[in-house]
Amino acid sequence: MRSRQRMFAAVMRLLLKCLRLGRRRRFKLVRQVEQLWHYGHLCLRSLLYNSFTNGDVVLDSLFEPVYWLVDHVTRWFGVVFVALVIGLTSSIVAIVYICLLPLILQTYTPAWICWHLAYGHWNLIMIVFHYYMAITTSPGYPPQAKNDLTGVSICRKCIAPKPARTHHCSICNRCVLKMDHHCPWLNNCVGHYNHRYFFSFCLFMTMGCIYCSISGWEMFRDAYAAIERMKLLEKERLQVAANQTYYQTPPPTFSFRQRAFHKSVVYLWVLCSSVALALGALTLWHAALITRGETSIERHINRKERQRLQKKGKVFRNPYSYGSWDNWKVFLGVDVPRHWLTRVLLPSPHLPHGTGLSWDLPPCVTEQRAPLLAI
Repeated sequence: MRSRQRMFAAVMRLLLKCLRLGRRRRFKLVRQVEQLWHYGHLCLRSLLYNSFTNGDVVLDSLFEPVYWLVDHVTRWFGVVFVALVIGLTSSIVAIVYICLLPLILQTYTPAWICWHLAYGHWNLIMIVFHYYMAITTSPGYPPQAKNDLTGVSICRKCIAPKPARTHHCSICNRCVLKMDHHCPWLNNCVGHYNHRYFFSFCLFMTMGCIYCSISGWEMFRDAYAAIERMKLLEKERLQVAANQTYYQTPPPTFSFRQRAFHKSVVYLWVLCSSVALALGALTLWHAALITRGETSIERHINRKERQRLQKKGKVFRNPYSYGSWDNWKVFLGVDVPRHWLTRVLLPSPHLPHGTGLSWDLPPCVTEQRAPLLAI
């Protein structure tokens, strides 16, 4: 009896010891997993920690594959976009010369004929000149030698000096002076030396499209009504042919020349109106940026800087803004009053103020402003 009790007690002690050992091992394993989790979490936070990280940085990181795809598509299809601009513009000019100009010469008064000929050709010359200069003029690049510039930062992508207002273009794969953006319709960056050509092209193209839309409104209505009559008469002709009623005379049909004329007028008005709305909005946006003395990239940078200083109770001041009127004079290169005619209303290949490496006070600025970021 006692031997059985001893054996039972021994078995129970062994079982309890095994349970304690298993529990200790289980607790030890849980503690090791928790330690590894905290250690990994600490390593991840230490590697990814950045005091400037915010929601915009996270979104940019998430959309990085999309940016990469857009950059490569824009790089390889830039020539296609340029050809498309030239082709669409040439088609509008051809329609005006072939279809509308003879009608204008036959029906308009001599005063209106002179107005349309003078304004239309002036607008066309300004569009062609500024577009050609925008796609062929280099936007400007900083020197690659590190000894040429002092007191500038270094671009982390091309490892070269990066002067003020210079930014790296991921499509061109190099830094651009006073970079605004990379325009696929130019197949070129918009920077210090061709920013004026780009804006002037947008402005005169918008003016030309608005001019064509307003001038061709009545023609568009007549052409659209004629096309609807064509469709109706064509439907009646098919019904007559299906019924095989030979005693009836089929309705007259429009000639190929008439069809081409009406469809060309509709195509001209729809294309010009669409471009006027889209390009007009872009032109107004860039006009607002020029008024504030900013580029598209600086707009986002200055907005973040303004918010950061506002939290500290300070006021942000753009060091490259000289006032609305003087900003336009600096941008257009107007030094004397006659330049409004020779450099703005007429084609002019004059260079912008400065070299894009340093930003001294332009001579056309009437009031000197202290280049302070915050006061």
